[in-house]
Amino acid sequence: MDRLRMLRERREHSADLDVTPFMNLMIVLVPVLLLSMVFTHMAVIDLDFPAGGADPNKPLDPDKLQLEVQVYHNQLVVADARGGVIRRLKKKGGRHDFEGLSNVMQEIKRRVPKKRDIIILLEADTDYQTLVSVMDSVRAYDATLGAQLVRAELFPVISLGDTPVRSRKRA
Repeated sequence: MDRLRMLRERREHSADLDVTPFMNLMIVLVPVLLLSMVFTHMAVIDLDFPAGGADPNKPLDPDKLQLEVQVYHNQLVVADARGGVIRRLKKKGGRHDFEGLSNVMQEIKRRVPKKRDIIILLEADTDYQTLVSVMDSVRAYDATLGAQLVRAELFPVISLGDTPVRSRKRA
C-alpha cells in the first residue's frame, strides 16, 4: 500500500519551471542588441547614383552649380559640370592632395552655403582607399567652434560615376 501511495504522490506533485535565468538573459541581451543596431546604422553612408538619360537639348539653369570631383591617377579635378574646371590638384609626393581638395571644397561651400550635393567621377582602376579619402574630403572637415573641435558639413549628398571618356587618356 505504501508503494501505491508513493507513486500517486509522485504523479500529483508537479515541478515548477524556473524562468529566472532566462529572464536575466533577456534583460541583458535586448539592450545589447538594440545598441548594436544604432551603431550599425550610424556607420552607413547613403549614396545617390546619377540617373542616366538626361536630355542634352533641355536648357540648363545657369544659377545651378553642379559640382563634381574627377579622380585621375595623377590628379584631382574639381569642376562645375556646366561651367568647366574650377581647380586642378596635382599629386604631391606621389599622393593625391586630399588636404587641398578639402580647402577647395570649403571655399566653394562659403560661396554656395545651401549646396549639399556633389558627384565623384572615378577612373575604372581607382582603388577603394582613394575613393574613401575623396569622399571624406568632400563630406566634412574639422573646424574650431569656440574651444571645441567639430566636424563641419560640406557636401554630404554624394553621387558616384565614371570619369568622362575623353579625359581617360593617361599622360
